[in-house]
Amino acid sequence: MFYTRFNTKRINVGDVCIGGGSPISIQSMTNTNSKDAKSTIKQIKQLEDIGCEIVRVSFPDFESVCNIHKIKKNINIPLVADIHFDYNIALEAIKQGVDKIRINPCNIGPDEIFCTLAKEAKNANIPIRIGINSGSLKMSNIQRDEIRAEIIVNTAIRYINLLEDNNFENIIVSLKTSDVYTTVEAYKLFAEKKSYPLHLGITESGSIFTGTIKSSVGLGIILYNNLGDTLRVSLTADPIEEVKVANYLLRSMNLRRLGPEIISCPTCSRCKFDLIKIVSEFEKEVFDIKNFKRLFKPVKIAIMGCVVNGPGEAKNADFGIAGGEKFGVLFKNGKVIEKVENSEWIKKLIYIIEHY
Repeated sequence: MFYTRFNTKRINVGDVCIGGGSPISIQSMTNTNSKDAKSTIKQIKQLEDIGCEIVRVSFPDFESVCNIHKIKKNINIPLVADIHFDYNIALEAIKQGVDKIRINPCNIGPDEIFCTLAKEAKNANIPIRIGINSGSLKMSNIQRDEIRAEIIVNTAIRYINLLEDNNFENIIVSLKTSDVYTTVEAYKLFAEKKSYPLHLGITESGSIFTGTIKSSVGLGIILYNNLGDTLRVSLTADPIEEVKVANYLLRSMNLRRLGPEIISCPTCSRCKFDLIKIVSEFEKEVFDIKNFKRLFKPVKIAIMGCVVNGPGEAKNADFGIAGGEKFGVLFKNGKVIEKVENSEWIKKLIYIIEHY
């Protein structure tokens, strides 16, 4: 059996359904000091506005984990507690009312401790994400990606079996490495063995530039194989950038349709104005719209720099502008509706989106 995202188990994280063919949800993780509830809440609200649907917060000690109740009262999306090393902190997170626990069972303690966590999570009716990262396994001398993937999967299954032996099946699984091939193989191999929903990610993927490329390649391959129920794009950047990339990644694969799809040409010597600047500023303005994900239905916008492909692409979009040296022709559903000065393009398009 090869379990796809349509026949994985359905797990609830707060009011978000994961698995069983549910829409692939977008996650991110705060980078504030979780001892500071105010700044953590502020960042989570920013993530909510840009389209984040589940947020993870690291709670490294008791002072921070005791903020869970306060944080949950002030946010609108499910909260996941990221816990390492000390199972007592995980137990406190459950008492505080967190929506899911994420642990790496390789560093949480002996099996009996792991089973105690399962019992408490079951009593609270919340899921556990088993997050296996390659960094927590001893694989430095193993060169073959297939073998590394097999070790990761076998480790995850060992802990899943422990949970199942304790009548706990409210499980989500992640099998992350910083290597694309190993990660892809791990998820494919796991899908042949178990039907638990999969949280996707390429861990420690890098900066906003390199990390976006690596994550898009790796996650794109996994998603193309009809695997994955929720995901996080892990970047060394503002978490808002993670959500932007995730949004556009899912959109490009026709898996989600949040926000606008922007089509723009790469420019050449036929382009007589600074289209690169216009498109860059337009993208920024779009994401600065308050309540980005809830503001508008899906819309395709073409911003084109010359008359070769411009009119054709603009006509095929919901809205589009095909540019000349000083003016652009604005299309709506394939029909020309007005002539717009180049300096007014961004203002005009933002107005259109906000009123679409």
